[in-house]
Order: sequence, then C-alpha cells, then structure tokens
Amino acid sequence: MALPGLELLFGFLLILPFTDGFRSIDAAERAVYLAGFLATAAAAALLITPATSHRLGFRRVDKEQLLLVTNRQIVGALVLMSIAIALVVHLVVSVLLDAAWAGVIAAGVAAWFALWWFVVPLWRQHRQR
Repeated sequence: MALPGLELLFGFLLILPFTDGFRSIDAAERAVYLAGFLATAAAAALLITPATSHRLGFRRVDKEQLLLVTNRQIVGALVLMSIAIALVVHLVVSVLLDAAWAGVIAAGVAAWFALWWFVVPLWRQHRQR
C-alpha cells in the first residue's frame, strides 16, 4: 500500500525542480525540498529492499530472519515517508502562506502521521497484552 503513494510523491518531487515556479523559492525552501527528496528516495530504497532480498535469496534464505529484517525496513521506510510528507507540506505551505505557518502546519502533519502510523498501533498492542 505504501509504495504507490511513495512513487507518486517521488515522481512529483523529481519533476518539481524543472518547473518555472521552482526557480522562485528561496534557499531555505530549497533545503526543505532537498531533505524531503532525499527522505523519499531513502524510503523507496527501504520499501523495495525486502523484495530484492527475497529474490536474491530465493530458497536459500532464513525466512524468519528475513521477516524480522523486512519489518524493520518497512517501519524505517514509514518513518522516512512521514518525514518526507511533512517536509513537502512545509514546502507547499511556505509557498502559499509563509514560513511560520509552514512550520506549524508541517509539525501538525508530522504529529498526525506519528499518531496514526505509530502511537495508535503500539498503544493497541500494549492494550491487548
């Protein structure tokens, strides 16, 4: 589920520097863009790695170990995706409004992702024990 959304975000970020409007953003916004772009690329690598590991180790891999490592990679990718999305929100809002609002709204988006992707599932696990 996460990979198609990440691919869409990555595609958007790939073409953004080649648009006319990108030339008008300031150095701080470019830094936010670069951080979001790199977080998206790193998340893509982590999301694709389990499939590569499975293919390269076909019928020779310890499946239990593969599942443990894959779980860590996917959680790491989700952390990076939430960071990337918050940074892209910051970039868009800084163009639409101003830097102060961009920080507030991006922090809210980051908190929203942290809540639903990490806090609530961990809380449910804790409650079930």
